[in-house]
Amino acid sequence: MKKHNGMRPLDLPVLLKIIALKGKEWRNIDLAVSLKISASEISESLNRCKIAGLIDLKKRKVNRLALQEFLIYGLKYVFPVVPGPMVRGIPTAHSGSPINKKMMAGNDMYVWPYAKGEQRGQAIEPLYKTLPEIVLEDQLFYELMVIADTLRVGRAREIKIAKQELEKRLINE
Repeated sequence: MKKHNGMRPLDLPVLLKIIALKGKEWRNIDLAVSLKISASEISESLNRCKIAGLIDLKKRKVNRLALQEFLIYGLKYVFPVVPGPMVRGIPTAHSGSPINKKMMAGNDMYVWPYAKGEQRGQAIEPLYKTLPEIVLEDQLFYELMVIADTLRVGRAREIKIAKQELEKRLINE
């Protein structure tokens, strides 16, 4: 059995992309192309997730309850984030959909830095470098990543909304 050297930031986008596929058949190469990473990175990520109990032994079905628990209680400690300088980018955390639809507009806007982005806000380092360009192609995946960032950087009210939205997409599907 392979040794587990801990989760990596890429592992969450991989799992959330599988969930965004809504049960469609996929191959490692399909995930690699859609996430703009190598097939070997997908393979390594799935192995780490299997060892952590976040995906089944065949590396095909995400353990949604375990993933939900990890996102809610561990994400902000394992992959902490501190908002950075003002940049142009893609809205994330409470500034992105679906969280922004449940919040009153405030002054603080968070974005993933991206030159083609249309919003300005404080930079939030994405869990993986290709996220800002790939989330535009898949609405559910974008929403899941926004929820994850809200859990990483949000305040109590924002986190409460993120938990509800996460449960809708992971458990009550």
